[in-house]
Amino acid sequence: MPNLRDGFRRFLFTPQSTIWLSVLRVGIGLQVLFYTVSLRSDWLELLAEGNRGLIRRDLMEALVSVESPLIPRVGWMVEAGGRLHLSETNVLWLLWGGLLLASLFLVLGLFCRTVSIIAWILFLCTAKSAEPFGYGVDNFTIIGLFYLVIAPLPDAWSIDAWWRGISLKSSSLQGLHRRVLQLHICIIYFFSGLAKCAGRGWWNGTSLWRALIRPPFDIVPPDILIRLGFLLPVAGILVCVMEATYPVFIWPKRTRLIWFSGVLGLHVAIGLTMGMYLFACVMIILNVAAFGPEFAFEFPRPLAASDEPKIQAQRSIG
Repeated sequence: MPNLRDGFRRFLFTPQSTIWLSVLRVGIGLQVLFYTVSLRSDWLELLAEGNRGLIRRDLMEALVSVESPLIPRVGWMVEAGGRLHLSETNVLWLLWGGLLLASLFLVLGLFCRTVSIIAWILFLCTAKSAEPFGYGVDNFTIIGLFYLVIAPLPDAWSIDAWWRGISLKSSSLQGLHRRVLQLHICIIYFFSGLAKCAGRGWWNGTSLWRALIRPPFDIVPPDILIRLGFLLPVAGILVCVMEATYPVFIWPKRTRLIWFSGVLGLHVAIGLTMGMYLFACVMIILNVAAFGPEFAFEFPRPLAASDEPKIQAQRSIG
């Protein structure tokens, strides 16, 4: 029993560098930045209340409140802005600007903890108030932002570390947070693959066919799909097997690179063939942060201001 307990502790608290956190911070920051910029022209139409919007925001937020009255939503901010004599349009543009600014600060690594919380709340408000127009990308971006909220920030490549001189957290704490992210990703892929395996559509290729011909994801011409139709069942089976067995083969070093590369290739293919670029990007970011850095790109971290006393002490001893 003590050996089992020690092994479990070593598994959870394996020392890690902060490179995985740098990948997550910069990647999710860019994800939110591209999301915000891409919606600029439709921002008011997407979130405005009443007849000005595509769908009444108050109706959507009423449905969200049924799910949970504690979920943040844009209506709260509009109501708060009204008390300050701000119009709905002004509040919505302030929300857009705040999300854009928070994403830029995340990419730079400036005031990491504060801006990660702000970005998470603002993105959650936006995604939940416009939920009918969202898909999996919103949920996975929220997951990535949540991990940044609870992560042991700052990382070694952030401005907070090398300019503001904020000390880094222990490597064991880095290992714990990365391990939780890894386990979470494994659970997501396992149940996604299990759900696909339960239906015949992924085994005979019809699910892939329907996904590729459904507007607005029908980027590949139908005549090409017809000529390559014999590959759809093979691709569907590969997706099922790869996702369902992800938690098994992503851990051993001998098979990790195969499954890691296969999953990244899967999401690149989704982005190119269906135009789901943001979804592909966020899944690649989460995978690289969870399982990539230790064998893909382990760089020496830049020196932080807090390292200077240690360096001076070592020199004096030498």
